[in-house]
Amino acid sequence: MAPVDAQFHWISAILPSDQFLVYGFGGEPTDFDAAVAAVMQRARSCPALTVRLDDRGVLTYPRWVPAAPPPPRVHQVSRPEWAQCLQAVARLGDDPVDAGVSPWRLHLFPGVRGLPGSPGTGTVAVLQVAHALADGARAARLAAWLFGRPAPVPEVATRRRGWLPWRAVQAARAHRRLERDIAAGVLAPQPGPRPALVTNSRPDGPPVLRTLVRRRDQLGDTTVTVAVLSAVSTALSRHLGTVIDTLGAEVPMTKPFSRQANNHFHNVAVGLHPQVDPAERARRIAAELAQGRARADHPATIAANRAFATVPAALLRWGVGRFDPGLRSPTVAGNTVVSSVHRGPADLRFGTAPVVLTAGYPALSPMMGLTHGVHGIGDTIAISVHTAAPAITDVDAYLEHLDAALPRG
Repeated sequence: MAPVDAQFHWISAILPSDQFLVYGFGGEPTDFDAAVAAVMQRARSCPALTVRLDDRGVLTYPRWVPAAPPPPRVHQVSRPEWAQCLQAVARLGDDPVDAGVSPWRLHLFPGVRGLPGSPGTGTVAVLQVAHALADGARAARLAAWLFGRPAPVPEVATRRRGWLPWRAVQAARAHRRLERDIAAGVLAPQPGPRPALVTNSRPDGPPVLRTLVRRRDQLGDTTVTVAVLSAVSTALSRHLGTVIDTLGAEVPMTKPFSRQANNHFHNVAVGLHPQVDPAERARRIAAELAQGRARADHPATIAANRAFATVPAALLRWGVGRFDPGLRSPTVAGNTVVSSVHRGPADLRFGTAPVVLTAGYPALSPMMGLTHGVHGIGDTIAISVHTAAPAITDVDAYLEHLDAALPRG
């Protein structure tokens, strides 16, 4: 197992980090059991879905070993409305997957009424995935395979880890080059920390999920990610009742080089610039995202990743064990998270039921009480909110602000 994936696994014992990928299918399959059987047949044919974790040695990294895929869990909601279904999805986090048995689990909610894009009843499927198995982009590929997309999930390329002292020397040299490039104006510097706000409060209340839906052409000429970040800026400012110039977000972004681990992303901190008009705000946000990509593409970032990949298992395990989730900080990288993944064309099916939307709800943490998911399939974009009190005490009021701030074409 790659060190970064092992790190996600070990820290999940302290902070659960399962991902929940939601897929809504219009209507219900004509033969529910046959639809389940087809999903299970595809699961058995995917190497990434037929494994479990073997973590028996304290001096070595865990290993993926063969295992049978788990059967889906079918849930009957007492009031099978879309809103009640999301409440049930929120409670799924109370039962994290045990990667030693299986690192994923599929939940099915049949007969859901009010599903956006489905005039009658629909079927909601939720893929629960341990972060050690996949990041957001890879998890979307796993789900797409389960629901009929013909493209197989690529295996993660493995490479020799190298020798830590030599990799550390290379990383130090590359970092000095990075500093020279920043000083010369070739690269923009990494944004500094910003003050923590109420949205960075430790989640104490029950988690709440909400989702808005837009068509791609309603979100204007900018990228979907920039359009939503700009809308979050407006919505948060209205909800907080004041314009805070330091308002910012963390945006997970795929690393620009070849994938060498199940988790292949980094976080880019961007300002949300609520003090300027929307057009200028979008320009600034897009520029800061581009600067984050440029820093990730610098040799210093690549060298640092290679050095991390050589850290001995015992040392990394010891470091994770020292993590204290109770510690608080007056500063943060972002006041919210906006995670954006396009999950491909609308070519997925559950039996005879076609996909109509997909959504996701990035995990909360002790220093992050409000996250946003932006997920597209075909031309349908779901903009989702995951929060808990005291970060956001009136979720529906915040959702109204966000709905009003999002472009409508």
